Amino acid sequence: MAEFDRVWVNAHLCTMQDGLGVVRDGAVAARDGRIAWAGPRGELPATEAPRTDCGGAWILPGLIDCHTHLVFGGNRAGEFERRLAGATYEEIAREGGGILSTVRATRAASEDALIASALPRLDGLLAEGVTTIEVKSGYGLEFEAERRMLRAARALGRERAVSVATSFLGAHAVPPEYRGRQGEYAALVAGMIAPLAEEGLVDAVDAFCERIAFTPAETAAVFQAARECGLPVKLHADQLSDLGGAALAARFGALSADHLEHASAEGLAAMAAAGSVAVLLPGATYFIREERHPDIAAMRAAGLRMAIATDMNPGSSPARSLLLMLNMACTLYRLTVEEALLGVTRHAAAALGLADRGMLAPGMRCDLALYRIDAPAELCYWLGGNPCAGRVVAGRDA
Repeated sequence: MAEFDRVWVNAHLCTMQDGLGVVRDGAVAARDGRIAWAGPRGELPATEAPRTDCGGAWILPGLIDCHTHLVFGGNRAGEFERRLAGATYEEIAREGGGILSTVRATRAASEDALIASALPRLDGLLAEGVTTIEVKSGYGLEFEAERRMLRAARALGRERAVSVATSFLGAHAVPPEYRGRQGEYAALVAGMIAPLAEEGLVDAVDAFCERIAFTPAETAAVFQAARECGLPVKLHADQLSDLGGAALAARFGALSADHLEHASAEGLAAMAAAGSVAVLLPGATYFIREERHPDIAAMRAAGLRMAIATDMNPGSSPARSLLLMLNMACTLYRLTVEEALLGVTRHAAAALGLADRGMLAPGMRCDLALYRIDAPAELCYWLGGNPCAGRVVAGRDA
């Protein structure tokens, strides 16, 4: 008699093994917060564990939003109006708007205020089946404000049933007090990593390598400091121009490089060889009306794993729905349903360095998302609406 804590039956499974890994009339069993068995219901080992009848729902691994800027102060609806009138993202940034306007609002916000403003945004994602989320800092741009953002991000994981991975993004923009001293600020960021890591606030280090942000050399210095602290790195790469960010990410064995609209085929191939993940952010492509799209054909040719995320942020992707990003990735970038769903499960887990989730397989965390749909393609098909019928986090209803 199998010793399971709980079993889910009368469900169809997308195990995300060997593609979608569809199992019709399947079952999942959990023990000690992990999946102990998953497969056809007719092969379920005999057990006296409590059963949950899923009523024909589809079960996927809990969704993972692997790139967000969820914690911030204020919003930038006014800049949205300016862009509609013809101003570009770069023009607004160079005039002191963009990231720096959010920096001012975030520096003025208390930790409690940051948590309170982030929770409704988080709740919307959880309602769609998200069980793991990455949250970046990067709107403080000085030690105490960055620390406050990371503390707020950690608090979200205590306030809600969700795993929160944090990324320190001090190298997001040059603060106004360091204008003209960009290299000095990059060195300051490198020096912030160790004390923040010692507090347990940092899971990875990120940077924005771009014409309006940091050079490859400055980014490499930040990454070297992360390496010395034993922390993995991620990179905002080649979003507005090709500065060789994809190749730089590969050189440091980055977990992921994100955006990649202008990345070269050579850079993408280097990422694949290094085991990095390409994180696609269609919300940003859509919102800033970027005409250049990531080279999906080159990614496929290189065998580069592709993840999808909201990039939820107040300036370039105020996206509060990961399900909507599935549709955008398929429609804008022409991803297949299989590629899209892998992008918010198995490959998203890899983009965060989390080997214990993203699949329905023995030993994985029992993080589940249940959907009232007739076929997995519906998760990528519908624009609006939410078919999520429930979440399970570490074997417990959430």
